[in-house]
Amino acid sequence: MWTLEKARALHDAPFNNLLFLAQTVHRQNFDPNKVQLSRLLSIKTGGCPEDCGYCSQSAHHQTGLKASKLMEVKQVIIEATKARDAGATRYCMGAAWRNPKPRDMDAVVAMVEGVKALGMETCMTLGMLDLEQAGRLKQAGLDYYNHNIDTSERYYGEVISTRSFADRLDTLENVRQSGIKVCCGGIVGMGEEPVDRIDMLVTLANLPEPPDSVPINMLIPIAGTPLADASPIEPIEFVRMIALARIMMPKSYVRLSGRTAMTDEMQALCFFAGANSIFVGDTLLTAGNPGQDKDTLLLRRLGIERMELES
Repeated sequence: MWTLEKARALHDAPFNNLLFLAQTVHRQNFDPNKVQLSRLLSIKTGGCPEDCGYCSQSAHHQTGLKASKLMEVKQVIIEATKARDAGATRYCMGAAWRNPKPRDMDAVVAMVEGVKALGMETCMTLGMLDLEQAGRLKQAGLDYYNHNIDTSERYYGEVISTRSFADRLDTLENVRQSGIKVCCGGIVGMGEEPVDRIDMLVTLANLPEPPDSVPINMLIPIAGTPLADASPIEPIEFVRMIALARIMMPKSYVRLSGRTAMTDEMQALCFFAGANSIFVGDTLLTAGNPGQDKDTLLLRRLGIERMELES
């Protein structure tokens, strides 16, 4: 059981000591020179009734993003095939919903089945799920479900008012009980205090089972959202978060996300600190992402290879 005090002591340790420990833990559990590559597709964009302060897809914010209908299953499979052929091993599909409606579930299930048939891991993020919905997705073959807690329980209300921190945890428990792997992390640089970032990781590490995948997102400020002018987190502080996540959740994939403003050197430090998963492709739902060519060059320079799926 992690305490805030124990986690904070690690976080505040001399930087070199923290990174050395994180790299040691990383090597005990993973190949330090391999990274898992995921691709993310927005299968239903915009018009979300939630008011998450960072999100371009909220109907509460004037971001100029038009709402779209749910994509056709056939088109999703076409896009997933392109991602697989470009090197991605996991395909993540996101819909801007508070929660899936019954009428949407058949199409969503068909998407999971279609992507699985391509030989890829599947991940979805569709908002809140009840136990029955989670069970249907598990039966369809869904590998991962993403539902971030975003920040600490203390700071959560400063970012989102349309659902509670407890709502998030309820969905995570429904996903866990269904047997789907949990993908859950948060966003840093939203005006929170360092203690909020640490407390977020304490919450994740103390779940009944730590998430299998932990995305640590550096906020990409988007014009028209309440957090458009948020002050960015300092790179060294961000690397500390990656290292702390690795130490606290040694067997989890730690995904480095929100990389558009990161230098190659900052990303290299994050990989050393224990990050071993990234999104590839030009976009993350609606925000930008380094292009495939840039990522390929960076990984080649660092001697990092793509992680293959376990047989």
